[in-house]
Amino acid sequence: MLLHLDASARRASFSRRLSSVYAETWRAAHPGAGYVYRDLAAQPVPHIGEAWTELCDHILEHEITDISRYQEAARTPAQREAWAVVKPLLDEVVAARVILIGTPMYNYSIPSALKAWLDQITFPKMSLEGRSFVVASARGGAYGPGTPRESYDHQERYLRDFFRGHFRVEDVTFIHAELVNARIDPSIAHLREQHEQSLAAALKEAAR
Repeated sequence: MLLHLDASARRASFSRRLSSVYAETWRAAHPGAGYVYRDLAAQPVPHIGEAWTELCDHILEHEITDISRYQEAARTPAQREAWAVVKPLLDEVVAARVILIGTPMYNYSIPSALKAWLDQITFPKMSLEGRSFVVASARGGAYGPGTPRESYDHQERYLRDFFRGHFRVEDVTFIHAELVNARIDPSIAHLREQHEQSLAAALKEAAR
């Protein structure tokens, strides 16, 4: 199954365009494999609360590593309410073999809508080995290797470290369209051609 998430606050965004191309290509190549879509901006996931942290504490204290047993941690009414939010999100992740995330870079990192989703589905020492993550990303500037702002990239670096370090997933792919602000920002308008080249390359990779 493909789990497809979009996190951009813009309805017509480059990250949504890239993730849509990838999803269409994947579904054509895997007919009948299953597909679930979530718009994290239009239907935001609530931020975690204290009851959620209590679920985490119980899972950690009792060394529960089987995701199917996490619901055992919900013992009080507040914890069961927190689990009711988590369960459908986690079920989608567990059922997926590929998790596609369309996201912009906001303030050098990821949108809060995406972070809220990550917080809800993440528990101590859990593993999603055997799955693949694909991130279709749009960035206002250029943050790739060798660029002046490479060190400011807390989007790819954070997500790659998170997927590998916490979920133990090594199969992580990033598809970036960079310099999208060259379309509207006069100070970098001279980089419009580089943006167009980056976008074309990203769309080609998403379709591949």
